[in-house]
Amino acid sequence: MKRLAAIIMGISICGTLLSGCGGTETSKKPASKAASEGTEAAGDNAGGNAEGNTNGNSGETAGDTSGETPGEAAGSGEVTSIKMATWDYTSNDSTSNAIAAFEAKHPDIKVEVIDIPSTDYNTKLNVMLNGGSELDAYFIKDAPNTYDLYKKGQMLDLTDRIAKDNVDMTGFNGTDQPFNIEGKQYAMPVRTDYYVLYYNKDLFDAAGVAYPTNDMTWAEFEKTAREVASEDVYGAYIHTWQTQVQNLGIQDGEHDTLDYSTGYDFFKPYYEMAVGMQDDGIIQDFGSLQSANIHYSSAFQAGNVAMMPMGTWYVTTLTAAIKAGDTEVTNWGVATMPHPESVEAGYTVGASTPLVINPTSKKQDAAWEFVNFLSSDECAGEYAKVGAVPARLNDSVLTEIASLDGMPEGLAEAFKVKNIAADRPIGENVTEVDSVLTEVHGLIMLGEVSIDEGLAEMAERSAEIQK
Repeated sequence: MKRLAAIIMGISICGTLLSGCGGTETSKKPASKAASEGTEAAGDNAGGNAEGNTNGNSGETAGDTSGETPGEAAGSGEVTSIKMATWDYTSNDSTSNAIAAFEAKHPDIKVEVIDIPSTDYNTKLNVMLNGGSELDAYFIKDAPNTYDLYKKGQMLDLTDRIAKDNVDMTGFNGTDQPFNIEGKQYAMPVRTDYYVLYYNKDLFDAAGVAYPTNDMTWAEFEKTAREVASEDVYGAYIHTWQTQVQNLGIQDGEHDTLDYSTGYDFFKPYYEMAVGMQDDGIIQDFGSLQSANIHYSSAFQAGNVAMMPMGTWYVTTLTAAIKAGDTEVTNWGVATMPHPESVEAGYTVGASTPLVINPTSKKQDAAWEFVNFLSSDECAGEYAKVGAVPARLNDSVLTEIASLDGMPEGLAEAFKVKNIAADRPIGENVTEVDSVLTEVHGLIMLGEVSIDEGLAEMAERSAEIQK
């Protein structure tokens, strides 16, 4: 009766605070286990970051600076003001730090930031680019928009500038490749985020189970989750995004989400793992999480989830919550993302935030100085100072991040990667295919179709779109 009363009370409170979050778990789990529920934050970007590149075929003056008027070109001795678009700038210390460092080094160039709310960014950026705005540079937020920008010719080809300045592209660890189309580079990655594994040390200690290592396979991940799970503890948390399962199938770099030719069979082992863990109560039920709009940070920070695959961006969120006393988690760790049996440790999935020059800009030289600096080794430390991961990832940057207040022991080693597969490819129909994969993912996790039926539907509909 106490257990039932606690559950009923939890539902009542949920209805008051979450405005009808009917997905709260009831009979299967006690109130203490259901406490990891919380609402999904509005505007939260599922991928964390974006990828993008465009082609300059539609009237692009690739590398041409003839449109620059006297006194506007960088290095003329006069101050050049360039306009740069981004989102949620006032809450992003990493970008403001980088711009301050750039302006200190380049006193002849002033950066005018056009700050757009995250939820409106893509729409307003599209209006600016199509409407002849005097925009000189901009960040790309969402990967599915990349190919549209490519077709519209709304990115300047940077290839000649990169060669002229002898820019070392190897320092990007491959994150520059999604922005290279037909041998031409259209964007420079500035920040990157990729998946790692967070875990609650207290729960592992209580269960007498060894902590996750930096060389854990997905089979070992499932085995460990089952060992640490109990009546009041979830062995793991798998969020509702389709990428939380499908990314595991593209982690080896052999396939991508447009590759329907195999019937998406590379997703199958991971759906079997996720559905099996859900059926056995090792992870929270997809339907409950979805209907209650649960946010992954609320789930992990409730203190009853042992492990959670999530992006590197979550590190600063978690440390801030601990500092503010807003979480039950205080003793935590991070490990390298578990990997398939077929690849070595250090393979993961992620996305980079690229910086682009508008080909209609009349200040392309100044804009290139800005883009080149923000994507440089010199600027990487500015991101690391606030825990953000730069695209130029190296030992010194990882050491800087690991030294920040509140970071767990071993973070630098856990964050080391050998390969970052792009969570979404750059190509036509990415948006349409992604919508199909999202829809059918939900059907599989809700049990409305079998795994085989769902994969077959994904392949059939993806083929129709791409053909």
